[in-house]
Amino acid sequence: MPSHVFADHPAPQPPERGTVDALITRTRRLRGDVDAVRRDAVLEEDDPQGRWQRALCDLAVHHLDDLGTHLGQLKEGLPAESLGLFEDELAEYEADSAQSTGSLLSRVGSAEWNLLTDEVSWSDELYQILGRAPQSGPMTLDELPSIVFAEDQALLTSMVTDCLVDGRPIDGEFRMVRADGRVRTVHMMGEPVLDSDGSTASMWAVLRDVSELRRSERALRESRDHVQRKQHFEETERRLAVELQEAVLPPWRGSLQFPLDGPAELDVAAHYLPSANSALIGGDWYDALQLPNGGSLLSVGDLTGHGVSATSAMAMLLGALRGMAVAGIEPGPLMAHLNQLLESSVQPALGSAVCCRFDPANRTLSWAQAGHPAPLLFRNGTGQVLTPPEGVLLGATSGATYEQAEVPLLPGDLLLLHTDGLTRTSAAGDSDTGRLLALAPRFAAARDAQECVRAVLEMSGEGSREDDACVMVVKIGA
Repeated sequence: MPSHVFADHPAPQPPERGTVDALITRTRRLRGDVDAVRRDAVLEEDDPQGRWQRALCDLAVHHLDDLGTHLGQLKEGLPAESLGLFEDELAEYEADSAQSTGSLLSRVGSAEWNLLTDEVSWSDELYQILGRAPQSGPMTLDELPSIVFAEDQALLTSMVTDCLVDGRPIDGEFRMVRADGRVRTVHMMGEPVLDSDGSTASMWAVLRDVSELRRSERALRESRDHVQRKQHFEETERRLAVELQEAVLPPWRGSLQFPLDGPAELDVAAHYLPSANSALIGGDWYDALQLPNGGSLLSVGDLTGHGVSATSAMAMLLGALRGMAVAGIEPGPLMAHLNQLLESSVQPALGSAVCCRFDPANRTLSWAQAGHPAPLLFRNGTGQVLTPPEGVLLGATSGATYEQAEVPLLPGDLLLLHTDGLTRTSAAGDSDTGRLLALAPRFAAARDAQECVRAVLEMSGEGSREDDACVMVVKIGA
């Protein structure tokens, strides 16, 4: 039996963990090397060593093409943990290509069945692959199907018959059971050897144990299916969160004019700012509502978490807030009720909020807060932070009480309410409050609340914002 002849290349270094692109490049380069050896192996038809080398190279090219396909799929977005399977497979190919006798780590064997003399020759590697003791001797073509899965016996028989009768090359796989009970998948490539009369004298075959490769392919399919299911779930959840958020937040866009009873009127504008990661739909909200007594409700808030759970909790909380405000409950007691509601929720969460009620008759703002940034008041070109009344995060403790503060407002005053993370992180580390107060001159020159919101959005466009946020501007008219 001819010895294993393969490419004569310097031994490569052990592969380092790299990018998928680097692995694809290495695979293509290795395939080109093997292809070059295959072209050099085209010798005389009666040269058995040349035929063996050509068959072995054909098998290597076949599996390198498979490996390239899998790496291409990996590049399209499969989990990073699958990368190790293909790096190991590629490292084995690279190591194999640098060796001669006994290459392919004893996972490739050869066989010849002589039809004229009934002699059968197996390489030592084939005995190892098929789990057969050398003293038992090689198996004839008639005996070979006895160790093959029943479902695959017809395929093996068809391949051998086509080769012997019609002179077709063999190229296929079958599953077999070794004597030790282990199931292996074997890829077989072969061709007939013709005598001077053109009749089939013998059959050559190269067999490789591809069990690990097929295991990697199954892992690849399972990983791909898992990723697709996960992506579908995440896309569905995000769509539901977006739809729920849009259904709950106020439907108005741009400025909203509140024709209030008394000498004052309100010009309101607000905006929701998504996070840099558009998949993180959080529980931030803003709301402006005209009340039956002629006043108005102004609120912003933020619940922990993201996705449907956060937006559904936000919808519950905002609905309760509106209902209690319409019923005439003051901001302080209203916050206490929201705290009790959030604490007893099926999906516990923490939240921060500011709730304001503006009375147009006496131009008074009554407000309470729960662990939230205080509103900013801009007057005559300067801004200040309102002194916050006591109030802990919603859902943080049972029986919490919330103080209420009152602030008189003047015509032309501007009130800014916002959630955390409104401004993007800056290199100087400026806080939201400091950067917002610096907009006082622009607010003083603004024609309406919507123009003030645009100024805030321009300011927030620097750096990277990790979470979503809301801003609401309220301008007190004459």
